[in-house]
Formats: sequence, structure tokens, C-alpha cells
Amino acid sequence: MNARSHQRVPGATDTVTPRQPRGQERVITGNRQTSWAFADAFVAEDEALRWARDRARDAGLRSVAPSTGAALRLLAASVDAKAVAEIGTGCGVSGIHLLHGMRPDGVLTTVDPEPEHQQFARQAFRACGFASNRARFIPGPALDVLPRLADSGYDLVFCDGDRLEYSDYLAESLRLLRPGGLVVFEGVFASGRTVDSGPQPTEVVRLRELLRTVRESPELVTSLLPVGDGLLCAVKR
Repeated sequence: MNARSHQRVPGATDTVTPRQPRGQERVITGNRQTSWAFADAFVAEDEALRWARDRARDAGLRSVAPSTGAALRLLAASVDAKAVAEIGTGCGVSGIHLLHGMRPDGVLTTVDPEPEHQQFARQAFRACGFASNRARFIPGPALDVLPRLADSGYDLVFCDGDRLEYSDYLAESLRLLRPGGLVVFEGVFASGRTVDSGPQPTEVVRLRELLRTVRESPELVTSLLPVGDGLLCAVKR
């Protein structure tokens, strides 16, 4: 390139994109919403997954977005997961994705306070062709169940329960995970409220605290994936 190429054209207006200060969240824009919709449409779901989504909708429960489910499959496969703990069974949508990503001999331990929801998940897992010994269902509040699970016994912990308890789930997850294991939190965008500057409910304040804690922890390697309603991922060193 010659020297003339570096000269500023007289009268031209420069368009400068301001640099984002490190550690500061960007505002969610309409274009990003469109990108998320495209990511969801990119993932094809089978009849069993659609059935589980319908049961969740009937029960008034949130299900992970298709793009989030695809990310969960990928994450489970990336750590060659044999043992996964899931907080929040729902009707089995996230569990199906996790099982698809896990090793063929892997076992999903899934915790939920509602046994009725877990029955729907059992049916969905069966419809997907998973053997009954691929999933262990434990009914009960997560903070009562998690202390009973084995230290360093899990490759991945997926948290999709009570947002007010996420910080407690983090502490338990770090105990449950082996070095190199993954902890994943669903819904950390809170439908855009996490980055909204206005007053927010306690749930959103707790999510902000979780994001800061995970980002600043020296024992975690972190990433925030813009799929679904936000997927916070961290690898235990």
C-alpha cells in the first residue's frame, strides 16, 4: 500500500465505534435479538423434545431455548461428560440435550422440587431412546440435595433452578466438579434486565452479583454465551 492510501480524505467524516471499557456489559440491541432468533431456528428438534416443551408450557415452566440446548450438548461433549448434575429438571428439555452430548455410558443426576415434572422428564427421556439407567431423578429442594452428592464427582453442573439461589449453587458446584469441569448457569440475562440501568428486583441483583463473582474468580475460566436468555459458563481450574 502506498503512502497516499494512508492520507485522510478532505471533508470525510470518520465513523468511530467507541471502545467498550473492560468488564462493562453492552446493551442488548434489536440486531442481537434477530441473531438469537436465527440461532434458535438453526437447531432442529425432534418430536420428543417438542413433546417435552409442550408439557413444560402446560405446566407454566420455562424451557431452555433450542440454541441453549444445542450449546448444552456441545459443552457436555466438549468435556466428554460421564457424570452431569442438573439443578431444575423441568419436563426434561435441557436433560435431553445434555444426555445427547454425554458419553453413551454417562449418567445425568437431575434435581427438582416437583416430582410430577420429573415424571414428564422420564417419559421424554424414554421417548428419545435413553435407557432408564442413564438418568437419576432426585426430588427435593436443590440446596437440600446437593450437599449429599459426591465431591469432585461431576464433569458438568447445569443450574436452571431458583435464580435467588444461584450463588449458593455456585459454591456447591465448585465442590462437586472435578478440575477441568464446567458449571453452567441459565437465564443470566433475565430478559435484558441484567444490563438495564433502572431499579431491578432482587433476582436481577443476585444475577449481577453472580456474574461479578464468576468473572473475578481466579479459580474459574469464564465465558458468557449470548444464546437463549444468557448462558454463563465457567471451567474449574
